[in-house]
Amino acid sequence: MENLPIDNAWKKMHQYATTEAKKIIAEIWKWVFLGVGIGALFHGFFPLQWAETLNSDNLFAVPMAVIVGVPLYSDEVGVIPLVEAMLLKGVAVGTTLAFMMSIAAISLPELLILKKVMHWRALALFTGIVAVSITLVGLLFNLIF
Repeated sequence: MENLPIDNAWKKMHQYATTEAKKIIAEIWKWVFLGVGIGALFHGFFPLQWAETLNSDNLFAVPMAVIVGVPLYSDEVGVIPLVEAMLLKGVAVGTTLAFMMSIAAISLPELLILKKVMHWRALALFTGIVAVSITLVGLLFNLIF
């Protein structure tokens, strides 16, 4: 079968995509492992007694949950066991929700990937808006529940 022009175009696109993926991985792999490592330490060594101080009466609980969630790297499904443990230990719903959303939306590896397509100023604005929004949603849920 002869090489059709479309076959050559697909090969070029595949080559380009492979090259770009390798570049991105080469630049961020260290940060991804760092985020996963911090997350593993947090999952393994977080005393659940600390969770009892994160109730809805503590106004700083939600912002702290957002800050703690940033270096962790997981998706919504992967963090469910930790979220369940937090809820069972009495952590407020809004605090737990804010923690989960910060891991999914503004984790360190996620921000490093977004840096590839955004300038620092836009990335900082994005991070700030998302962090404030997550904090407000968490506080609202703590107020409701």
